Amino acid sequence: MDDSIPDRQPDDVDERVLSLVDGFCESLRVERNLSPHTVRAYRADLIDCARWARRSHVDLLHTTHRALRGYLTELDRARYARTTVNRRLSAVKAWYRWMEETGACDATPASVLQGPKQGRRLPRRIGARDMAAILRVHGPVDETGAVRDRTPADLRDQALLEFWYACGARISESSSLLARDVDFAQGQVRLFGKGGKERIVPLHPLALESMRAYAETARPRLLGGKQCPYFFVSNNGNQYGTDPMRKMFKATLITAGVDPGFTPHDVRHTFASDVLEGGADLRSVQEMLGHASLSTTQIYTHVSIDRLADVHRQAHPRG
Repeated sequence: MDDSIPDRQPDDVDERVLSLVDGFCESLRVERNLSPHTVRAYRADLIDCARWARRSHVDLLHTTHRALRGYLTELDRARYARTTVNRRLSAVKAWYRWMEETGACDATPASVLQGPKQGRRLPRRIGARDMAAILRVHGPVDETGAVRDRTPADLRDQALLEFWYACGARISESSSLLARDVDFAQGQVRLFGKGGKERIVPLHPLALESMRAYAETARPRLLGGKQCPYFFVSNNGNQYGTDPMRKMFKATLITAGVDPGFTPHDVRHTFASDVLEGGADLRSVQEMLGHASLSTTQIYTHVSIDRLADVHRQAHPRG
């Protein structure tokens, strides 16, 4: 069985339902090319609904939207976060749509269900001073301007941080970046985002400089004679995983004296906000971030507007 679907089968779920859940998850893996992590998340949410159905004597293959509201009611009573309720409802809706398309059921009773409304949370943005402090931790000079004696790991981590801030790449995209997809001559990189969607993103000279220094001097030393297709490699010459990347970033924040609650994804948010404020158009930022929908990118315009409001308050004589 593919690793996107756990081997352990729950014994408190209707076997017909379980079979259809696994069929749906397989279609997510094969047809939509979703990651194993995402497929597991879909399956876990659907298994949760199936367990509720068995406890409540609801036949999910022959039910109504009124009966399914009982599932939302149970989640509400258990005080699940609105985001969790909406995520589980989204999984249930997607499953019913797939069953209707494949002929496993005649209708989608979940289509009319509405989850709890939730405010749209603005992304966290790292300030310019903090971003500069982060990029200085593994940089060539320290805060006093003195030249730093850097290890191969320092060169790699500096290249990674510059890379994140240069193009807004996701941490998963960074870990899976292949050496062959970094084009120093053209000053760009090829990334593969969600669903395997490919995009080309340009890199600014500072990032290219750090990445070239890493590629030419540090990467061969980290490889130690090994062959590894990934651009960013670990201290043992293997793929630099997402967990070690997160640990490195956390340690960098602490060293820089910056809020340790920031995440690598906040660097992505910061990149998007900064290039928008710098004059980039929304469509271009959408392409660079690899967003499927422009509405996802539009949230960064709110960040920019908030910044403009701050500037207005500070600059206006009656602010």
